[in-house]
Amino acid sequence: GAVAVAAVKAIGYEGAGTLEFLLDQSGDFYFMEMNTRLQVEHPVTEAITGVDLVEWQLRVAAGEPLPLRQEALAISGHAFEARLYAEDPARDFLPAIGTLTHLAFLPGVRVDAGVRAGDAISPWYDPMIAKLIVHGPTRATALGALARALEASRVAGSVTNLGFLARLARQTDFVAGRVDTGLIERNIDALTAPAAPDAGLLAVAAIAAEGLEACDDPLAGFALWAPLRRQVVLEAEGERHTVALEVRGPGRFLAAGQEVAVNRCEGGELACGIDGVARRFGLARAGRSVTIFEGAEAHVLQRPDPLAGAGEVQGSGDEIRAPMPGLVRHLAVESGAQVAAGDVLVVLEAMKMEHALTAPRDGTVAEITVAAGQQVTEGTVMIRLGSQDD
Repeated sequence: GAVAVAAVKAIGYEGAGTLEFLLDQSGDFYFMEMNTRLQVEHPVTEAITGVDLVEWQLRVAAGEPLPLRQEALAISGHAFEARLYAEDPARDFLPAIGTLTHLAFLPGVRVDAGVRAGDAISPWYDPMIAKLIVHGPTRATALGALARALEASRVAGSVTNLGFLARLARQTDFVAGRVDTGLIERNIDALTAPAAPDAGLLAVAAIAAEGLEACDDPLAGFALWAPLRRQVVLEAEGERHTVALEVRGPGRFLAAGQEVAVNRCEGGELACGIDGVARRFGLARAGRSVTIFEGAEAHVLQRPDPLAGAGEVQGSGDEIRAPMPGLVRHLAVESGAQVAAGDVLVVLEAMKMEHALTAPRDGTVAEITVAAGQQVTEGTVMIRLGSQDD
């Protein structure tokens, strides 16, 4: 801090600014850069100083003096900021798009967000959804508050990094303060592996998909035209699950072989007993999909449309498709070229980043359907692969 103050005094700087330093393993630090603006992390400084930096920035720009001098400022406690993004950690943090059908956060937590439920995450802007900021008297207290805030957050309609952030907040080295730039890479599999739905979660998803979770309705699940026993088909991550569901009474079910008791349902939050084990879930429905939240993990399950796909020809799996809308920045191959699995075929620019799309197998480039500089929509076939003998 003292070095930062000395630096801006030396150049006579006035206004908001952010200085960045690098810290090595020996404790030595090095000046890296200064940005002449507030940066996305500024709420952390606000939390530990009690200063509204945005207000100060506006006052200085209006020609007013700073409200306080340096010696009047004091740092209190610790703060964390988690940046919630529409991105897929399991796919190398590829930015995602979608319409936010549900968005809710833990009351009492500072949330800086530029979107709300119903808004679309497009490929044309930064995919950040919100920033969660917490403060506590100690690092451990603040980090615990962050973990709880993340685990209570509910986002549906797009893939997000919420689960990754929550796992990182509970990661042993991070909790102990043993943090360096290689921590995430060393633990990438544990931090990003998708959580598969277990039988208990599938049971709750089936109950929710049938609209039977209202535990205070004595007639829930009972209708002259609805059987007490039924098969509920749900799809998740390309896998189909058939759940046997039996209604046994208000808020009582046998589903996926699990004895399920929905003990409380309020505001989309469920308190359940699964084979006698207490579990808490969040719930959001949109169209034919149901999102079940457990902690910071969001499981999206879809009820298949029986009319979908009629007359459609399924892809062969040899097509390189755009994972999102974007600009074809570079074609790395020509038609007829021999390629090996992992070779870069095309570079797509989207979400202010370049994404290299690679060959899933050895083969020959049979057809290129796009040109460099062309805008493409999600799912556009850009390259078709043939066999090596073609």
